Amino acid sequence: MNTNLSIFNDVIGPVMRGPSSSHTAASWRIARVCLDILNEPLKKAVIEFDENGAWAANYLEQGTVMGINGGLLGLDIIDDKMKYTESLAKDIGIDIRYQINSFPTKHTNTVRLMLEGKNGKRVQFVAASIGGGAFEIQQIDNFHVKIRGDYFELIIWKKNNRPIPEDIKKIISQNILMFQSSDKNRTLINLKSSKKVPLEIITKLKENSIFDKVIIIHPVLPILSGNENELPFNTIASLLEHAEKNKHDLGDVGLIYEKCQSGLSKRVLINKMKNIIKTIEGSIETGLKGTLYKDRILHQQSHFIGKAEKDGKILKTRVVNNIISYVTAIMEAKSAMEVIVANPTAGSCGTIGGALKGIAEDLNSTSGDVVKAYFAAGIIGVYFARGPGFSAEEYGCQVECGAASGMAAAGIVQLMGGTAREAIGAASLAIQNMIGLICDPVADRVEVPCLGKNISAAMNALSSAIMARSGFDAVIPLEEVIQTVVQVGKQMPACVKCTGKGGLSVTVTSTQIKEKLKN
Repeated sequence: MNTNLSIFNDVIGPVMRGPSSSHTAASWRIARVCLDILNEPLKKAVIEFDENGAWAANYLEQGTVMGINGGLLGLDIIDDKMKYTESLAKDIGIDIRYQINSFPTKHTNTVRLMLEGKNGKRVQFVAASIGGGAFEIQQIDNFHVKIRGDYFELIIWKKNNRPIPEDIKKIISQNILMFQSSDKNRTLINLKSSKKVPLEIITKLKENSIFDKVIIIHPVLPILSGNENELPFNTIASLLEHAEKNKHDLGDVGLIYEKCQSGLSKRVLINKMKNIIKTIEGSIETGLKGTLYKDRILHQQSHFIGKAEKDGKILKTRVVNNIISYVTAIMEAKSAMEVIVANPTAGSCGTIGGALKGIAEDLNSTSGDVVKAYFAAGIIGVYFARGPGFSAEEYGCQVECGAASGMAAAGIVQLMGGTAREAIGAASLAIQNMIGLICDPVADRVEVPCLGKNISAAMNALSSAIMARSGFDAVIPLEEVIQTVVQVGKQMPACVKCTGKGGLSVTVTSTQIKEKLKN
């Protein structure tokens, strides 16, 4: 269990383009870090997926190629050029090839990259996408590493017969973490720092004859690790005890948590969340205006709700109708490769943003109220990430739309003025209702039944919040519900875990749509 989690690193984010945080954002991050380590202009790349892994069947359709190409080209993930990475790579003469192969893996979303620079340098990497945009580079030329993009890092190679001088040891012991991996002839040293390593230290390392190479790696996550302060709570039970003792609501608790994890001030964190919310609400505006993108199944539908209400075809239930419109608008922006926030994943990005905007408008909530609602949602996501995490390839859609529904329920209770206990009860109720939800995208696109599942997750969040705020008993504590998600996920067959091999993915219509989109 990883307990060193950040709301901004691991739950609400990344800000991205692309259909899938696991496929697109994580692969972009992997490629971007690998490009740093290559440390010379890229000439050629061979990207391999294990034939028994989840990505082998759908790496093209779910945006893995888009993400890796963009990272290797040095593009920002929100750059509009991300939509055209294949043609851009060809135009500038970089040869990027994709292959299905067989190699040992520890995670179903594993990729192997062989990069060749224009000066002849070659480096091989093994990396994994572990859910919601999180990633881990596990090997560099068969040396074992654990690089997750949350530090300023140096990679140093040295010959085994040369000990590290004492003055160098003194330099790297100052607030710098050091990890080593060796073979018969060389040792790879990985240094990690929460602050940018001073140039004079890098120069001194490069000038020392015992080191073959010194490579600088830049962080790709918004919150750096290594600045943590002690938390006043750890478990959900101790969180509730702390909240009730100090008269905090769940939004307060989420902000306290992120302050302790990041080392940043509350003001900085509130501004970060405001920017995230601005991006989410911007994607709603983009979707409602109408989006165009050739390679997708569903085109604009978000405007249908308002028209149907105006025409008297549906109930004039403003909050419900608005939530459905907003969820749909975010999902349409995602499918058109516009800028969205993975919250907690790209596949479930519509649920929280659509639900909280609809409720906030109905309640005339202030900007500050909405910020607190997102921190309330975020702390629920942290405890979910400590359990199964957000990888549908491991646990099904119960960890995408299911997690999002629980987070949204807590955020709605926060907007309604509820207590931390009520918000956690709402999250428990919402996730209980989503246990066992499979991931079976039609034609390998993150659209159908993903849109309907996001809308259902938002409605489930609303009803769960109303139940909790009214005094309904969730019965099963949230921590037990999350553990049940883990157990059920392990019992699910792989064919219904985003592999395109079960459920709606293998219907006649899905197969026909997939063939049509290829042409």
